[in-house]
Amino acid sequence: MTTLECAAFQEGRCASCVQIRTPYEQQLAQKNARAQQLVKAEVWLPPVAGEIAGFRTKSKLVVGGSTESPTLGILDSNQHGVDLSDCPIVDARILTVLPALKRFIATAALAPYDVPARRGELKNLILTVAPNGELMLRFVLRSTESVLRIRKHLPALQDELPQLRVVTVNLLPAHAALVEGEEEIVLTEVDSLDMTLGQTTEDAVTLHLLPHSFFQTNTAIAQALYTQGRTWIDETDPSSIWDLYCGVGGFALHAAHGRKITGVEVSEEAAASARRAAAEAGIDATFIAEDATTWAKAQPGPAELVIVNPPRRGIGTELATWLEESGVERVLYSSCNADSLAADLATMPSLRPVRAQVFDMFPHTAHFETLVLLNRGR
Repeated sequence: MTTLECAAFQEGRCASCVQIRTPYEQQLAQKNARAQQLVKAEVWLPPVAGEIAGFRTKSKLVVGGSTESPTLGILDSNQHGVDLSDCPIVDARILTVLPALKRFIATAALAPYDVPARRGELKNLILTVAPNGELMLRFVLRSTESVLRIRKHLPALQDELPQLRVVTVNLLPAHAALVEGEEEIVLTEVDSLDMTLGQTTEDAVTLHLLPHSFFQTNTAIAQALYTQGRTWIDETDPSSIWDLYCGVGGFALHAAHGRKITGVEVSEEAAASARRAAAEAGIDATFIAEDATTWAKAQPGPAELVIVNPPRRGIGTELATWLEESGVERVLYSSCNADSLAADLATMPSLRPVRAQVFDMFPHTAHFETLVLLNRGR
């Protein structure tokens, strides 16, 4: 049986991976059983396992300690910094650059934000690594006080870390338990990270990740998820597809293949990312920045297949009811919360779960992704 050794967990520095002491094979079996308990699909495919270490390709690190000796990790119960530079679930390509970033914090005199005292500037670092090893680095600051110093010392950091493709400052002035704010200042010539997914040049899809754009924290499992979605869609071969909650276009762009594609996403930044990716790939697709439910209800009728990939709360009663009554033949539902998935499916009894599969996006936790193909019953 496979388990992950973690010094931070053993030493009591971090308890985030609540199932880390459970052998991974048992974790996966429990998740699969839970999904099958909640979703009565005609066919369940074997679950897709994740790597037990190094799988997080996006890391949100709270900055604590002092300017001269910063910590990168989380806050303890007293709101003081706990260093997790040795976190084994984070991609090694992120961990490798953390010593240089600690030195940069000292060189640029970036005072870590002291939560109890409500003083300091640097709150968080957010790092994302692309499949090609390039990085996006975001400094989350309380104000613009440190921006000039970051700009001054950034060239030296880029010389040391040439893999830094995108560097930004995010402003979070509020004293609140948030990871980031709304305003972003881009410090590099490019503003997006290229996420090229696919095993060969023939099936490769390049997504563009802007600073605020949502993307899965486990790129390998995201790739498996999109690939399975494309396989099921190709088997049914619809001529038109809606991708609701489309994000940066992951499902839509994988499933395009000459079909009429419309993606809907509430974030204009994410929709713009999807448009750019489609244009560069020569894909004729439309991406709209609007609320998915509002947009769908305003249409005269559905596409042949509708993809939904909502946040944890699910699609909700209003959209589920609309899909039930719309006459849509097929729905591909990607869910990160099997409980809200089950609730939504109960509102769509005419759409039968015919295939389903668990994708373990989050090893060592109780969370997982479930992909379900629904066909309208006859």
